[in-house]
Amino acid sequence: MELRDLTVQTAHIAVEAGRHALQDQINPHDLRNQMRTDNDARFASEIDDRLVHYCRTKILAADPCDGFWEEEGSDRKPGGRYWCLGHIDGSINYVRNMAEWTVTISLFEVDQVGKARPILGIVHAPVMGLTYMAAQGQGAIRVRRTMVGDKREKIMPSTTSTLKGSVVSFGMSYFPRESERALKTVSAMAGRPADIKRVGPTSLDLCRVADGSYDAYFEPMLHSWDIPAVSAGAIVVWEAQGRLSQWNGEPVSWEHNNDVVASNGLITDELSQYLR
Repeated sequence: MELRDLTVQTAHIAVEAGRHALQDQINPHDLRNQMRTDNDARFASEIDDRLVHYCRTKILAADPCDGFWEEEGSDRKPGGRYWCLGHIDGSINYVRNMAEWTVTISLFEVDQVGKARPILGIVHAPVMGLTYMAAQGQGAIRVRRTMVGDKREKIMPSTTSTLKGSVVSFGMSYFPRESERALKTVSAMAGRPADIKRVGPTSLDLCRVADGSYDAYFEPMLHSWDIPAVSAGAIVVWEAQGRLSQWNGEPVSWEHNNDVVASNGLITDELSQYLR
């Protein structure tokens, strides 16, 4: 199947999965006894398991490729293609009945020297009626649900040329030391951007850089469990002609933890002065 057709078909799978997850979110849930994070996570994980199973089943029927990213590990073969399915990105938002959560699907391709790179990405935000899709060499598309039907449009980053007056988003971990790094970075640049937002999730923040809603996004120490969200958002950023790298300017590594920064490419140098 051509990559463009495969992207559209995968987007349909993500939308249907999102419909199921949304139905669960809007059902009444008693959170009075769920004061601890692990309880919230347990509720989300029940939905996650069904979500991943649904996506796996549909993808295997459509295009099984060479397997799934999280299963193959070091056995990924050169020239192989591997699907990467994420749990709900923004599970806290999901559990707390907020709108900012997504379903993500990406497809990795491994080159002849064993280096992997995402070549297809879908980020679907069911509550917001947004679907971002991108494939290598095909550009990036945003589909918006409106009262008169779906609106499909090509996206591109902003043209803001300086950090002053920009809109920047950041993410932070629930690990105290990693959160402290994020907050120190925000504190150092305070007063330069017009606004510094903390909404999340990662995949949606990346897509909002791709479509020009944000001028940049950064987050320290994204982990292996963040790969589905980052990889799906990464291909959207790249195909929209945005910039994505580690804080030190090196390419994102799909085998290790990363300090990630995405931008429109015009404020990267100025922003990097604060990313230590």
